[in-house]
Amino acid sequence: MNNYKLTIQYDGTRYKGWQRLGNDENTIQGKIEKVLSNIEGKEVEIIGCSRTDAGVHALAQVANVKLSVNLSASEIMNQLNKALPQDISITNVEIVSERFHARYNAKDKTYLYKIWNEEYSNPFMRKLCLHVEKKLNVASMKRASEYFIGEHDFTAYSNAKSKKKSMIREITSITVEENAGFIEIRVKGNGFLHNMVRKIVGTLIEVGLGKKQPEDIPVIIESKERQVALMADARGLYLEKIDY
Repeated sequence: MNNYKLTIQYDGTRYKGWQRLGNDENTIQGKIEKVLSNIEGKEVEIIGCSRTDAGVHALAQVANVKLSVNLSASEIMNQLNKALPQDISITNVEIVSERFHARYNAKDKTYLYKIWNEEYSNPFMRKLCLHVEKKLNVASMKRASEYFIGEHDFTAYSNAKSKKKSMIREITSITVEENAGFIEIRVKGNGFLHNMVRKIVGTLIEVGLGKKQPEDIPVIIESKERQVALMADARGLYLEKIDY
């Protein structure tokens, strides 16, 4: 039996997220498992590194699956890409150690959030980024982002669905960059609570609009009040990179 490591890209616009939901196949996991089950001849389950929400995209999601069929990595990749819809793509397949686990072996994750910051809409990116018409103060957003760096209790930046025993997470870096009408926010950390990145971005947008000050961030974190932090739309969020 081989353990296959899959690297996956997807446009999450029309899906209910990564995680399979009962018999509902309208998830990324469900679509991939259906193809792999046909290859294996019986139902199989894949393990994804990150359970991205409905509408969230991925540039490099990672999953692993154990199959008894004697197929090379390239054969698995080709069969998947031929059968999957065009908004899901397998960019790489490797045969890895039997002990490799896509979720438990991950060390860091990087999420990217894209904002189109012009008065006019971007017809080509309308489903793939958040449109903010008013000019954002990027310098203020950069100052505010520094308060998130380090280890904190991020209860205020989660939602009620977060069932983790500990709400403490470490963010190692946040960058806010402006380029050709886009503002790109990258958040890197050792793990994230449900909706955590979207709430961090939502707060940074409020800072950029002048609705909050950078110095408000530690107050919000210490409050542990979930309703204080605004949540940004899913369409602008991408799982960009996973480090092992």
